[in-house]
Amino acid sequence: MTLPKIPLAGVIGHPIAHSKSPQVHGHWLRTLGLKGHYIPMDVAPENLKKVIKALPKMGFVGANVTIPHKEKVMELVHQVTDRATLIGAVNTLIIRDDGKIIGDNTDGYGFIENLRQGAPDWTPESGPAVVLGAGGAARAVIASLLDAGVPEILISNRTRVRAETLREEFGTRLTVVDWVQAGNAIENGATIVNTTSLGMTGKPELRVPLDGLNAGAVVTDLVYNPLKTHLLAAAEQAGCTTVDGLGMLLHQAVPGFERWFGMRPIVDDATRQAALR
Repeated sequence: MTLPKIPLAGVIGHPIAHSKSPQVHGHWLRTLGLKGHYIPMDVAPENLKKVIKALPKMGFVGANVTIPHKEKVMELVHQVTDRATLIGAVNTLIIRDDGKIIGDNTDGYGFIENLRQGAPDWTPESGPAVVLGAGGAARAVIASLLDAGVPEILISNRTRVRAETLREEFGTRLTVVDWVQAGNAIENGATIVNTTSLGMTGKPELRVPLDGLNAGAVVTDLVYNPLKTHLLAAAEQAGCTTVDGLGMLLHQAVPGFERWFGMRPIVDDATRQAALR
């Protein structure tokens, strides 16, 4: 009698010791009573191709991909989903029974689900969104905001040309604002999103004037270390609805876990506590 295989999944990055994903997936596996393992894998860029090719042979059902491999891995899989192509990065691998590897991106899904859970009254149509930053995270946020029905996005980045590139790709619903004018843009924002690493522990502060924050705005920061950034503290003081960045990490993990292990987990307080342990 052959025993069923125990499914393996994990997260591939370099470095990877800081990742909270093993804690989150481990928590779900335990609470749902599922057999399976989710492990951190520190893979240097020169070894990425070999590791990706080996995953199906090693019994992996999938993996998450994080910095610095999210773009490079697109060239190494058999198929890339439309949303991953639009965002220009892959964060979730699904390995089919025939060994074919599908690259997907669940960051935008995680962002919107976090926003809806943290700000249940949020209405995308209520006014412009202001997006600070123009990196990989911004691409996922912009794609998901446009999809949700935000009428206009004011995008501001320290290097203006990167914001211009996103406007060319995503179209006329994006308006580029100079970084020095970002404070003025915030005055018009119904939804404010920081996608930069500014304000993260060990990084410089987000030095954008915040006195124009409207009490009715929904403000979220993708930074989750610390959980309450300078931006969120100022927004709270201004009477805004605030949503921290930890929930995005948790919600983006849900679709992958469901595909790999066959049950859909829920993001609740216990999940947050598991991530913060």
